[in-house]
Amino acid sequence: MADAVLVIDMVRGFLEKGYPLYLGDESRRIIPQVARLLEKEVARGSRVFYLCDNHDPDDLEFRMFARHCVAGSVETEVIPELGEYPGAYVPKKRYSAFYGNDLARRLGRLKPAKLIVVGVCTNICVMHTVADARDRDYEVEVPARCVTTWDADDHKYALKHMEKVLGAKVV
Repeated sequence: MADAVLVIDMVRGFLEKGYPLYLGDESRRIIPQVARLLEKEVARGSRVFYLCDNHDPDDLEFRMFARHCVAGSVETEVIPELGEYPGAYVPKKRYSAFYGNDLARRLGRLKPAKLIVVGVCTNICVMHTVADARDRDYEVEVPARCVTTWDADDHKYALKHMEKVLGAKVV
């Protein structure tokens, strides 16, 4: 049984300068870590799913966060550094990668042994995806060096919460 890697919001809108929700230069440190993990997992036969922020132009989320990753914009594209790793592109409109798309159905067909969750933001989309995955009884692993967010304290809190409350394995 193959594992599945959920690559959360590793898109241009969060990881390239010039976009309203750019996470900053420090956030880019996870890119080589994620690339190495994908290389290893693809070689093992794991399936990769790129879950990409993809909002309607009038999304209510823009009341909280700057307008970003509007459907059809370049911001929704997976960063070029990960382009060589095969995977399925799955748009998402909310924090959880399971909301409003066919990810649950795809994973149901695949029946992965575990989900490996990487990407941004640790305390928002990564954590909400992990919560939904655990609610669906998946074994979940979060490689700490493959996730990041704007604030170091929020990052540490989210990792601890995912491990101690949600039951994910943080490695």
